[in-house]
Amino acid sequence: MSTEIEQIRNLLDSIEGRLAVTPDERALRDFAALELPDIISDIVDYLLPILTPYQAAFYFYLFRHSVIAAGTQYVRVSMADLQSVVAPPRSNEKTGWNTVSETIRNIVDIGVLRKEGEPNREGTLYKVLIPEEIELCREAMRSASAPETKAVDENIDVDYYNVRENRSRVFERDSYQCQYCSKQLTRFTATLDHITPVSAGGGNEYDNVITACRECNSKKTGKSLGDFMADTNPA
Repeated sequence: MSTEIEQIRNLLDSIEGRLAVTPDERALRDFAALELPDIISDIVDYLLPILTPYQAAFYFYLFRHSVIAAGTQYVRVSMADLQSVVAPPRSNEKTGWNTVSETIRNIVDIGVLRKEGEPNREGTLYKVLIPEEIELCREAMRSASAPETKAVDENIDVDYYNVRENRSRVFERDSYQCQYCSKQLTRFTATLDHITPVSAGGGNEYDNVITACRECNSKKTGKSLGDFMADTNPA
């Protein structure tokens, strides 16, 4: 009987794992391996300055076993596991926290880690946020990029839909927010939409593309902006 119960538990855990796959997680799994160095660079430049060395050790451990190992931002871990694999703080390190659970709570409070459910016998499910999703990092990114912002000639008919560098300019212009529903996005979840659809003669120029989430982009399809907004917000 105990063997059958264990098999049922394993099956439930497997089902839970499948249900836990969110649109954000699926999008992250699709990112190119070449994006990983950019994420790590952002972590070093913008995240590490706001963490203590002890907090950074936990973050990198969770990042290693989620994004790097599995291509997902989600990881389930127990406090006992963290206690055994992450080095304790040095006696002269002024972290202000002395236990694993306190450190994890503080990382969650900072907005670097997000608890996704109640713990079970295997631990608690967390989402490991990347700098683009962390408000303190986004503020630092905006400050760092402001002096280097270059004016864009909106009248130049160039491709801002297919060219990666130009797509990034549009995302930055729109602050990585969906211009339809205001959802905060990242480089993995943001898409571009044509204000005037290509089927209606719209092009890929700077002032005809805007940032959109996948859901709004899918709903708008070939509708004009006016028709889509009317359908979304009927009088």
